[in-house]
Amino acid sequence: MADLPVPGDARRVAGMFGRVAGSYDLLNHVLSAGLDIAWRRAMVRALLAPGLPVGPVLDLAAGTLDVSLLLTRLGRRTVVAVDPCLPMLLAGKAKVGDGPGAAIRPVLGDGLRLPLPDASVAGATIAFGIRNIRPRPDAFAELARVIRPGGRLVVLEFGTGKRRLWGGAYNFYLRNVLPKIGKLVSGDDEAYRYLAETIREFPDEGTLAEEMRRAGFHEVRYRAMTGGIVFLHAGVKAL
Repeated sequence: MADLPVPGDARRVAGMFGRVAGSYDLLNHVLSAGLDIAWRRAMVRALLAPGLPVGPVLDLAAGTLDVSLLLTRLGRRTVVAVDPCLPMLLAGKAKVGDGPGAAIRPVLGDGLRLPLPDASVAGATIAFGIRNIRPRPDAFAELARVIRPGGRLVVLEFGTGKRRLWGGAYNFYLRNVLPKIGKLVSGDDEAYRYLAETIREFPDEGTLAEEMRRAGFHEVRYRAMTGGIVFLHAGVKAL
């Protein structure tokens, strides 16, 4: 596993999630009622849609490698899996084993300084991680740097918490329920209080699409999933 310097802000976030790495997958399934599995699969299928250039792909904010594993199984691609949190990557490596997962290359690194040459990957995914990389425009610019012209970027992220969903029930869940379940299962509620805060602060889907366009992606489209709890954005690196 390669080891690259991780900037301070990413190191702070990595520290929070490192403490819950052992229960991270379970919490994802519990907190989303199992919907996170379908969300990730939809993102991977969007990346692997016809027209994706040949070559390896990047899984940024790879965490415990669930998306990376899907990419190797469904797309038979070599995957560079970048995340700033070593305990998360180690938890993911324990799941990989032989077979398609052997094509995953975990790398400890940050989305603002990707350990890849220019135009070196056919496409990239980032699931529930773009809100943790700041400033976001710099992250999108870095993704545009490493994706080949004609390659694809697919972003899976929670919708903005500024919008009232389901009569305000979702906002109540973010503020009051999510951190308590996180603490009950993992013994540490900081990461899940942070999660709720970043969802509430996150921009709407149109703003995120415009940030992608400014970074050099075109044909940017998005769709709501599960009533707008999450959004799937996809764009193509301009030729």
